[in-house]
Amino acid sequence: MEAVKFKTNIKCSGCIAKATPFLNEAVGAENWEVDTESPDKVLTVVAEGISAEQVKKAVENAGYKAEQLN
Repeated sequence: MEAVKFKTNIKCSGCIAKATPFLNEAVGAENWEVDTESPDKVLTVVAEGISAEQVKKAVENAGYKAEQLN
């Protein structure tokens, strides 16, 4: 499985807590993480059969922004 990375504005543990139900439903609880230490607050998703658009939509539904990194 290939990791897909997104630049986000999920910047703290409170933000992660708010986004968790949306991301868990979209990609599964063990399939994502946010590096809040990174300047770009990188969300990494490793999951089979999940599109970048699905991840972006889940993040946006949680009230945050996500931009796929190359």
